[in-house]
Amino acid sequence: MPAENAPEETDPGTAGARPAKGEQTRSLILETAMRLFQERGYDKTTMRAIAQEAGVSVGNAYYYFAGKEHLIQGFYDRIAAEHQAAVREVLDTETDLEARLAGVLRVWLDIASPYHEFAAQFFKNAADPDSPLSPFSKESEHARQAAISVHREVLAGTKTKVPAELVDVLPELMWLSQMGLVLYWVFDRSPDRERSYRLAGRGAKLTTRGVALARFRVLRPLVHEVHELFTDFLPGMAQAASSRRKPSGKG
Repeated sequence: MPAENAPEETDPGTAGARPAKGEQTRSLILETAMRLFQERGYDKTTMRAIAQEAGVSVGNAYYYFAGKEHLIQGFYDRIAAEHQAAVREVLDTETDLEARLAGVLRVWLDIASPYHEFAAQFFKNAADPDSPLSPFSKESEHARQAAISVHREVLAGTKTKVPAELVDVLPELMWLSQMGLVLYWVFDRSPDRERSYRLAGRGAKLTTRGVALARFRVLRPLVHEVHELFTDFLPGMAQAASSRRKPSGKG
């Protein structure tokens, strides 16, 4: 839907202030949407209602977010950015792989905690592999790559030796493991999501053992096979893998 109105910060004399004001408006719309999604549910919340609650025109809301799905992408991007910032304390101090991975997963659970009920409400939409809300969709690629980059850094800073041929595939497999934790967290009704935190710790221990075993050359093909299984059949990862395999056209 085309915007009815452009953003209000269009005075050339205030060009330097436009990005800040625009980001404030964008954040206001996103925060309002998250609140209404929690209060009314994802399906029952309209863009018009979000605009009204945020105090902006409908056209202005559509200028920043083309639809509700794009609001969810904004939510994904925000969580990913907050996670990247919050894991610094863990990644800058720990060198043990299990401690690094467990810390990264627990930090994600901490950040996501306020959104637990909301996540459960829209999961039925996100679970559809054809939905732009799916973590494997093309629309979610930016947040997905940001999350994978965290796991890449987990491996890069560990004292555990990681075989060079697995450096590119392990971060994606670790992110897929995190997606399993997220799925469990969505339905976790234990007090303070205590079981999800326990799962994060045990999952980190299991992953660390797997990486340690990968030092045996005979087991490395198995890691590649598991990675190929996911990249060949999960939509978003299949597309990314396909683009990596395309010849450059040079020569």
